[in-house]
Amino acid sequence: MITLPEDYRPREDEDFMNPMQVEYFRRKLLRWQEDLLKEANGTLASLSEGGIMEADITDRASVETDRALELRTRDRARKLISKIEQALLRIENGSYGYCEDTGEPIGLKRLEARPIATLSIEAQERHERMERVHRDD
Repeated sequence: MITLPEDYRPREDEDFMNPMQVEYFRRKLLRWQEDLLKEANGTLASLSEGGIMEADITDRASVETDRALELRTRDRARKLISKIEQALLRIENGSYGYCEDTGEPIGLKRLEARPIATLSIEAQERHERMERVHRDD
């Protein structure tokens, strides 16, 4: 088990994905996953509190709209949790932090901003350009 100082942040002058960096991102991913699961449990609790009791049709519509939005948000969170689990598996197998297309390092700034990233910025841009080209067909 690696001991990280409280104020540790990965730096460009370190070896890429050294044990400290790997542990930093593993913890970051686990905290994110835990936060999402807590939110999801809160949503489940509020949705299971019963049916809509609003007498006024406008109030009822507003509550239904809020619930629908919350369910869409939870669906996005579910997909995000799956991506976090995939990132944790990449940490386990040693491929975390490296681009799936090129094998090159993704980069610390990108991983800090999006720890579930699987592509370098260049590969992501290329992927998005290809999607636009094929979408226009």
